[in-house]
Amino acid sequence: MLSIEEQKSLENIKAIPYMGKTIALIEDFVKDYSTKDNKEAYLAAFDEIFRILNEAKSFVDEYLSKRKANGEIRDEKQALKSIAGNSFSLALAYIFLKNKEIDNIREDIFITSQISKVPSFEEVAIINVDGETQKPDCDLVIYSLNDDNTLKECMILSLKTSLRERAGQTYKWKLLMEIATTDNPIKEKYNIEYKSGKMPLVAFATVNFYNEINNPQHKGMFKFFDKSFIAKNIDADFIERMSALPKYVNEKL
Repeated sequence: MLSIEEQKSLENIKAIPYMGKTIALIEDFVKDYSTKDNKEAYLAAFDEIFRILNEAKSFVDEYLSKRKANGEIRDEKQALKSIAGNSFSLALAYIFLKNKEIDNIREDIFITSQISKVPSFEEVAIINVDGETQKPDCDLVIYSLNDDNTLKECMILSLKTSLRERAGQTYKWKLLMEIATTDNPIKEKYNIEYKSGKMPLVAFATVNFYNEINNPQHKGMFKFFDKSFIAKNIDADFIERMSALPKYVNEKL
């Protein structure tokens, strides 16, 4: 069951102009799913995000062309790049909430892109390096709450449509956190401190638009995360399908 705020989040995602076709394609997939079982269908929808975003691209292009013609934007390519990243995040959040709505995800687990809504998140996310703060590259936070609405557990989720840009930022923060929470000379040398007693899980998800995940350098990167996901209907031994996300958060959070 969704909270009132989560129901509003679903409606807000639907109301975003460039998300209309994406949402329609998600719901078409669920409607046409072979078993007609919504619990299975909404899980499987996680693995269709890549295909759905690609199918929706022509409608996004048309939307941007109209905005440019109306003088609302100047650079369609830059706007498309921004929308691609936002669409991935929003599609994932939408499918996550639909899974929670039908009890594939526990009631006390939440997802948000607004880190200010996560209790004590600043404390969890800050690492001090000789007095300077370091924070993770964080697109979504998935978290659970105690009965008194304090933070129980959380997972930082970094999303990338391409591994070419910023792909290493999150795992570098993860390494920094591990250095800060173990006894080692590097921590002492650079005066690294992590004061929170509640370490977050750090995960990564990609749609892999440019088929980069088999690059040896990128494959090595995945090993540093607590979990890595791909929003495609494929199998690989070093990264899991996005449809594994609900089971993972139900078990870990």
